[in-house]
Amino acid sequence: MGNLSIEDICRLAPVVPVLVIEDPDTAVPLAEALVAGGLRALEITLRTPAALGAIKAISNAVPDAVVGVGTLRSAGDVDDAVKAGARFAVSPGLSHAILNAAQAAALPMLPGVATPSEAMAAAERGFDLLKFFPAEANGGVSVLKAWASPLSGLEFCPTGGVTAENAIDYLSLPNVICVGGSWVAPHSAIQGRDWDRITELSREAWGLAGPRVAKAG
Repeated sequence: MGNLSIEDICRLAPVVPVLVIEDPDTAVPLAEALVAGGLRALEITLRTPAALGAIKAISNAVPDAVVGVGTLRSAGDVDDAVKAGARFAVSPGLSHAILNAAQAAALPMLPGVATPSEAMAAAERGFDLLKFFPAEANGGVSVLKAWASPLSGLEFCPTGGVTAENAIDYLSLPNVICVGGSWVAPHSAIQGRDWDRITELSREAWGLAGPRVAKAG
């Protein structure tokens, strides 16, 4: 798929799975199940010791996956992610040290914001596609609606509290490009190796695309 921008990656599907991988043996079959359902951009969070190994394994074994790293909290995390083969990065907040490291590594970056001031600060650095986090706790759909006019030109990937039930409410907003969510890969399904269930949930999530399918190309 060549070199993709963060916008290219976010347009691959309406939902970016946010994954917490505890058992490294589940990484590849989990990625295969998600990709089979149409979700190719995968965010592996740095919340477990298995995360970096999972990124490397998926990068090597699942060529149709665009694997990224989430929960970046330091510039060192960026270096580790690049070495593991991550193709994009996501942070829960706005850290200029992380932005500097990502730009130096030419790693597509989705910085997290929760306020207009943070969104403006990110825009000043050249980032016009941002993670709104935690979305539901920070006002959800109503806040993004309110931001649309004063923060015109910025687009968001809301994450945090986004579910199969409310995802379409976010995706209907003109300033939302995709959503991040964990519901497509439930912990119980991963633990039980129920890859068919995860593929089914992924197909349902892909079906939220609607007119975005044409944009994804």
